Amino acid sequence: MSVSLGGFLSSVTVHTTTSAFLLAFPALFSIVNPFGAALIFAQATEGRSKTEIQALARLVSFYSFMLMIVSLWFGGAVLAFFGITVSALRVAGGLVVAVSAWELLQRPENTEARKERQALQDGRTVQAPNWSDSAFFPLAMPFTVGPGTIAVAIALGSSSPVEASPWAYGVGISLGAVGVVLLVWVAYSSAEKLVTMLGVTGTRIVSRLAALVLLCIGVQIMAAGVQGFAVDIWQHMTRVAPTARG
Repeated sequence: MSVSLGGFLSSVTVHTTTSAFLLAFPALFSIVNPFGAALIFAQATEGRSKTEIQALARLVSFYSFMLMIVSLWFGGAVLAFFGITVSALRVAGGLVVAVSAWELLQRPENTEARKERQALQDGRTVQAPNWSDSAFFPLAMPFTVGPGTIAVAIALGSSSPVEASPWAYGVGISLGAVGVVLLVWVAYSSAEKLVTMLGVTGTRIVSRLAALVLLCIGVQIMAAGVQGFAVDIWQHMTRVAPTARG
């Protein structure tokens, strides 16, 4: 009996982790858009040696991962400190995600232009005396992990289903962040090759497909928030009704 119960709990944990990963990975991938960002990263690192570019890509990926993990695990707690409920966070976060996705779906060139302004200074390649000086700002934040990514991460971190294990869900969304960061590392390290292979048109096609997925995820997060509000109202009414009759 204990063996079967352990197997059941294990399967539930694996299912929760897998579901969380499949929710987090496409959401973070869509908003970060590693392949589109790599084209601008190539411009930002133009003139640097291959060794510097490889090292810079690793450092930017590390900083991006830390920003995502902090947002995933602690962003909700920070907002809760200010009295913001999980349901409100889900509705607001889902709305931010959906609006960002809609803008990217309609005009991906605007998003590219904004990221280019973040990565470049006055239209010139970012050149610092030490190449690592530009790794955190502006290349990791806000270029790779901007306000939209942080909003998505906080919303994901606060979207754990009631019946699911918080730790299993947390592992799943963390693995999603790891997967996206690995893609960022690979894309940034191979930025010159991606420029040749995808080009502007190919990048915008990938961006629009990713934006469509992100729009659906934003609507799903908002729906979870609305459902949370509905449950809270129903529970409040069921508590008040017996008191009123008494």
